[in-house]
Parts: sequence; structure tokens; C-alpha cells
Amino acid sequence: MTREKTIIRTSIIGIVANVFLAAFKAVIGLMTHSIAIVLDAVNNISDAGSSLITIIGTKLAGREPDKKHPFGYGRIEYLSAMIISVIVLYAGITSLVESIKQIIHPETPEYNAVSLVIVAVAVAVKIVLGRYVKGVGEKVHSDSLINSGADATLDAVISASTLVAAGIFLCFHISLEAWLGAIISIVIIKSGLEMLGGTISQILGERNDVELAKAIKNTVLSFPDVQGAYDLVLNNYGPDTWNGSIHIEVPDTYSAAQLDQLIREITIKVLAEHRVILTAIGVYSVNTKDAEVIEAHKRVRDIVFSHEHVREMHGFYLLKDKQTMRFDIVVSFDARDRRAVYQSVVDDVRKAYPGYALQVAMDTDFAEE
Repeated sequence: MTREKTIIRTSIIGIVANVFLAAFKAVIGLMTHSIAIVLDAVNNISDAGSSLITIIGTKLAGREPDKKHPFGYGRIEYLSAMIISVIVLYAGITSLVESIKQIIHPETPEYNAVSLVIVAVAVAVKIVLGRYVKGVGEKVHSDSLINSGADATLDAVISASTLVAAGIFLCFHISLEAWLGAIISIVIIKSGLEMLGGTISQILGERNDVELAKAIKNTVLSFPDVQGAYDLVLNNYGPDTWNGSIHIEVPDTYSAAQLDQLIREITIKVLAEHRVILTAIGVYSVNTKDAEVIEAHKRVRDIVFSHEHVREMHGFYLLKDKQTMRFDIVVSFDARDRRAVYQSVVDDVRKAYPGYALQVAMDTDFAEE
């Protein structure tokens, strides 16, 4: 079954389950005058709406690339996840308002055995539904399903808490309905804010997936003549849709024909193993002919890595006839002042090689942990 069909089928299951649960809870809540159960029913309706949005978002995201959007429509799934987060947040705020009204003007709940049994069944259904939906979401990398599954699990906790409140009322004749409703609402609001924050972070653009970045670099380095892999940049255009670029270090004895063949082989292997399209592979040439240059390379590396927060050095090349030296360094985000670290490296290398013009670039490790 395709990813799209899996998401749609799971969402339909969620819609059906939530509509039935909402209907039962609404009837029970109105019969027993339980604000907590009524709010729980409203929350189930919002969950059904979330599943519907997931279906719509998945269908739109599956559209083929076109002239206006050549990278496809995959990021629509992030927008649908954001809408679901807003719905959850709105449901929490609305519930809080209603709970406060109930605190000010309380009503005495009227529980019975049938209503409590139905709520208990709803708890079990929500636990199973939440684990199922979240599990499928993680399997197919769907943030919308993951959010819906997490929300369903939260609903199970909420429903269970209504049973606790009912037990307290039946045993001690103390009604905690309105206060429980307020607590539930705050939990829902917190969950909505966390979902929204996570989705916005993805839309803004997070760092490279660390494990994916490591795996791609290892694949590139598996080619015998590739001496280094650097500057990996991954661009996400939706779940499981990645384009990227990378720089490789190869011996300066490579011909254009050899480079062309190597780059093609790397591109094919990375796509096959990681489903990432490398749209560009840059090349750094490593000097293998001049012993003096090789020794200079080692000396410069020692100078560079004597500075705290320097993670990498690559792209070294020295032209003796033109008195030019070039290389790139990666400075960690842990440094208080990355620019100051960079400048300190440049100053020390310049002292060691006063007659050379330096071309030093400060790079970023986009997968830094």
C-alpha cells in the first residue's frame, strides 16, 4: 500500500471512531450534567476534523510537480499539521472558557453505571486508536498523523480523569467537574502549543537530519578515491522528499572524465540507499604531488585544530607560484563568537605563512548535534 493510501485509511478510521465517541459522550454528558464529559465530546469532534484535514492535506501534497512548484507540494503536509495544532489549541481555549463559567455557576452532576461504563470503554478505544495512529504516522513520517495520535492518547487520559472525578463524587459527594475541565483545558492548550511550535520549526527549516546526514556521508566516503565529504546541505520538500548538495575531496590527479563518472556513481548510490537527490556535488582537489605542499597541509591542520570549537577543516590547496593558500573551516555553534574563532585561526595561519594570501571560508555544519 502506498504512503498516501496508508495515511488516508488511518485518518478515516480516526474519523469514524471519533464521531461515534463524540456522539456517545455528548449524550452522556448532557444526561449527567457533566461539563468534563461534554468537553471531552467536543474534543473528539475536533479530532475527527483533524483527521479530515490530514486527508485533504495528504491528497494536495501528493500532486505532481509543475512549472510553478517544480519541487512538488509535499510541504502542504506541514501546513495541515499546523492547522491541526491550531484546532487543538482552539479547542483547549474554548474548553477553558466553558470550565471557568461552570466554576462560577456550578451544576451538580448525575452519574449512573451505564454512563461510566461507556466512558471507560471510550478510554480503552482512545488508547488503542492513539497508539495505532501515532505508530502509523511514525512509520510513514506523517507529522499530521503523529499529532493526531498524540492527541488521541491525551484524550484517553482526559476521559480517564472524568472517571476519577465521578468516583470522587459518588464516594464523597464532592464535585470536581468544573475544576477538572479547567485542568483538562490547560493540558489541551499546552499540547496544542507544543504541536504548533514543532510544525512551525519544520516550516522555518531545521538542521539536517543527523542520522541521515551521517549515513549519506558514509555512503559517499565508501568510494575509494573520496578522501573527504563536507558541506552537506539537505533541503526538505515534504516528508521523505529530500534534495541536497555536498563537497568531496579527491586527488588532484583525477581527470574531468574520471570526476564525471565518480559524481554520477555517487549520485546514483545515494539516491538508491537514502532516497536523497544530490543536485550538486562540488569538488575539492587534494595535492598529492608536492611533498612541501603536503607538509604545509599538515602544519596548517595542526594550527587550525589548536583552536577550540573548530569542527572541521577541508578544501586545502596551496599554490606556491602565486603564494596563495585556501581552505575552509567549520566553527561550532557552541562558540560564543564564531566570527572571533574564525579570525583567530586566520591570524595564526598568517603568522606561520606571512608571505601568502589567504582565502579562508567559514562554513557551517548543518547537522551539528
